[in-house]
Amino acid sequence: MVIVDYYARLDGPEPLTGLDLVEPDVGFLLALPGNEVSGSGREELRAYLEGRPAVGRKHTVVRQSADGDLEMVYGYITEGDGRGTGSFTSVALLSADKKLLRYQSFFHAGFNIFPLPAGAAA
Repeated sequence: MVIVDYYARLDGPEPLTGLDLVEPDVGFLLALPGNEVSGSGREELRAYLEGRPAVGRKHTVVRQSADGDLEMVYGYITEGDGRGTGSFTSVALLSADKKLLRYQSFFHAGFNIFPLPAGAAA
């Protein structure tokens, strides 16, 4: 799945290679606690990614589904110290070239469908 590959790249040694999987005119919404980041275009998404603090976070996808050009994932985030900080649900509409055309992600620290990893913050 493209969205799973996107997260793997974001978490890898060269996070900006995730942008290779994004259309130049991508539309996105990232709903974070107390903040929403939205925009259009690969460069706006790049600016967001470059502005994130370097904490060694990791996206772990625990469920995934695809129906034609729509992909959906559910997972949790861990920080560099292994603490789970919350869960996310993300949806992507793919272009004909199998790149992210529309992308939205919702992160919540307090409500999780599945338990966070052992020893993680609830």
